[in-house]
Amino acid sequence: MSAFMSLISQHRAARIGSACVVPRTQRTTSYVCRAINPKTNDHEEVNVRGSLERAAIGIATAAAVVMGTFSPLVLEPHAAQAILVASDPVKNAQAILRNALPIYNKPIRQVQKELESISEALRIPGSKSLGPVSRAVRASQDVLSRQKDAIVKDFAPEKKEYGLQNIEKLQAALNDFQATVEAKDKQAVPIKQREALTYVGNIEEAMVKGFPFQVPPEYADRPLLLGRATLEMKVKCRETPEGPQTFVQTVVLDGYNAPVSAGQFLDLVLRKFYDGMEIQRADGFVVQFGDPEGPADGFVDPKTGDIRRVPFEVKVIGDKEPIYDFTLEDLGRVNEQPVLPFNAYGTLAWARNEFENNSASSQVFFLLKESELTPTGSNLLDGRFAVFGYITQGQDVLSDFKVGDKIEYIKVIDGAGNLKNGPSA
Repeated sequence: MSAFMSLISQHRAARIGSACVVPRTQRTTSYVCRAINPKTNDHEEVNVRGSLERAAIGIATAAAVVMGTFSPLVLEPHAAQAILVASDPVKNAQAILRNALPIYNKPIRQVQKELESISEALRIPGSKSLGPVSRAVRASQDVLSRQKDAIVKDFAPEKKEYGLQNIEKLQAALNDFQATVEAKDKQAVPIKQREALTYVGNIEEAMVKGFPFQVPPEYADRPLLLGRATLEMKVKCRETPEGPQTFVQTVVLDGYNAPVSAGQFLDLVLRKFYDGMEIQRADGFVVQFGDPEGPADGFVDPKTGDIRRVPFEVKVIGDKEPIYDFTLEDLGRVNEQPVLPFNAYGTLAWARNEFENNSASSQVFFLLKESELTPTGSNLLDGRFAVFGYITQGQDVLSDFKVGDKIEYIKVIDGAGNLKNGPSA
């Protein structure tokens, strides 16, 4: 227990000190609660109630992420700090990304809701599930028919043609979907559902007009992803239950909600920084990579000769723009949910130093949702680590990754034009 109490003492010291400089003894993730009051810029103890509990919970989280183990200590947070559990949290990465789009069109959101409800209906045994599926498809067709004009009027002018094309594709897909249900082909239902939801997502993206907020001036010269980008990641695994295999995954970066985080990662992808790099941690909790060879623990910017850092960035549901530099715990907002949560298997986030929020550089991790520290809707990672993307295809093979497996490449397949201040800038 003495080592654990020592960690708590360090954590408390970090809260009351004017600055934290921690030797680089561990190249992995953790978190810190600063002592800076963001409203006054004073260094002070903002909220002392339940400080020991919060410190212990934070250290438990840090221990799990840094060491890949789980602390045996279980504490009940103070009532004021209890994390609220979402009643029905969304776990599908593509659904999270659809919800994260900055649009407010009720008809298309209703179509999305109807089609997503089919996943729950499919849990009903046998053919009984086809009744709710059919009702969801018909309801989607009805909304699309009656409120098409309300959908079309929200398209961004430059994306209107793209949006109209996807409406036509969605109408055809829903007709095929209904025929599939009438044929009682339950196995084909998930395929038809994914197809229809792909068109829904495209329609919703066609509604995004410009970029929804201004990045703070101090970070405006960084690589910024002003939209989304889709990547392909190819990993060669030396050992799987079926022998050596090569896997290809699709990753979507969300610059609408994390432009600095996603932009700096995309910049490194375009520089081929990760190509040929090995997986450096794979412990059933996270899959992590990005630590370059040599003494530096991150990407050294050739323009400056210094390690380029990534500021902490998180956007909360209901906020108009992201929070920078401070975690939600720093600000006393632990009960609030990020737009990009750690709900999906294969959530992508920045790794950073334990006591420095803005210490990320090039190391990232994919979260494997197999831990009591990360129950969906109430985990201890939301708001403490900067999420900026998700694996949308091929995430299941993350469990096969092992230390030493090689990333053959990560490349952009769509959205490179959304990057501002990229490698050639």
